[in-house]
Amino acid sequence: MMAESEDGPSYIDYDTFLSPDFSPTAYANSLVIATNNPSDTPIDLSTPLSRVLFDIQEIDTRIHDLTTQSAIPLLTHTKDQADAGNKIVTELEAQVATLTDGYQRLEKEVIQRYEEANQVRIAVERLWETVRIGRAVARCLTLGRQLETQMAEVNGPAALPSARKEDDHKAMVRASHTLLAARQLLSASGPDEEGEHLSQINLITYLQNSVLTPSETSLRNRAQQIIREFSMSSLASSSAAPTTYSQSEETKSRTTSALLTLQLLNHRLLIAALQTYLRASLTSSLTAIGRALNNLPTLDRTLLEVSARCQNIVALESLLDATRPPQAGPSNSKAQVEEPGGSLLEPLLAALDTSSLPSFFWRSLAEGLAPRVADLVAKGGVAARALRSQRVRVKDGVRDCVLRGSQSLGDSTRIAGAWEREAAVMVGSVIGPLGR
Repeated sequence: MMAESEDGPSYIDYDTFLSPDFSPTAYANSLVIATNNPSDTPIDLSTPLSRVLFDIQEIDTRIHDLTTQSAIPLLTHTKDQADAGNKIVTELEAQVATLTDGYQRLEKEVIQRYEEANQVRIAVERLWETVRIGRAVARCLTLGRQLETQMAEVNGPAALPSARKEDDHKAMVRASHTLLAARQLLSASGPDEEGEHLSQINLITYLQNSVLTPSETSLRNRAQQIIREFSMSSLASSSAAPTTYSQSEETKSRTTSALLTLQLLNHRLLIAALQTYLRASLTSSLTAIGRALNNLPTLDRTLLEVSARCQNIVALESLLDATRPPQAGPSNSKAQVEEPGGSLLEPLLAALDTSSLPSFFWRSLAEGLAPRVADLVAKGGVAARALRSQRVRVKDGVRDCVLRGSQSLGDSTRIAGAWEREAAVMVGSVIGPLGR
């Protein structure tokens, strides 16, 4: 069947080849069936093959004719496209050159200046960090020098000729404040804090090892020694000259400085030092009374000494109650300083679980004394018989010891009935094991 084309009739059925449903297998099968009978045993393939070859030749001829006829339009179109492309490239090259010049100018005026400015910024930041470290080091060294001067005052005229002996205990408090300031500076080691890099500086490490730590140890030992030696009663020192008012005030002032020093360094140190003082008084009193009960002629003197120790405890309690916690800097934690309205006595009473120090002293003494008396009575002998025979004298002596020792220094008007319970407990611990 002939098909019509733009240039005339054609033997090619373009509609069949251009159909979306065209199948090469179905088309070949139709050619074979069209050129052979169904009853033919040998199938003739040469005829359909010739048809296909003829169609291919026809198509090739058609393509050759079309390209020959349209060669000039195609070349013209191609030339126009090439010229248009060259024009675009020329225009783009000019724009690219303009952009390149702009970038180079921008790089010179902005990027290079930014890099230079960034280097200046880095240098300034490092200089500022160096200045910060220098200031912190200078402040730390200033505190170290100040602490050395104050420690020289604490150690007395031998260490610093210009220091006054009566002021050495007050210098302890000043030195403690300086030590706290240095400790605060060194502990502020977080990011952007004042002492961030101080731990990496050898000079600061040397300062800590040679000044700060030895000074803290010296202050602690000196304050603990003053508390251990605290004594204001003259009951047990009848042979010595009576204590004058100025001496008593000096003892109070020195002890107050020691209390404040330990409180500033660490409030646990203060509690421990006071508990050590009370334990020492209890141990000495318990040992002395135990020996005196075995040798009754020495009992009066021993009870007088025990009364003196209790009077010292009464004086210490009064001093603690009148002393307020120091106003420490931010380096002192909240746990280190008690409530603003409290006194140094409150945490000690809380630690001992008692309402007063004299009551704690007498009740603790009675608790330790009862088994000693019971052991003395169980052993028998001359001491036990003498103790039974003089029980009234011993009873009166122990009671007077408690009432006399519980009085404040210089206060003879204190009501005796306020300490009758403690007196009864002490008398019971000594007389109770004797029986009837």
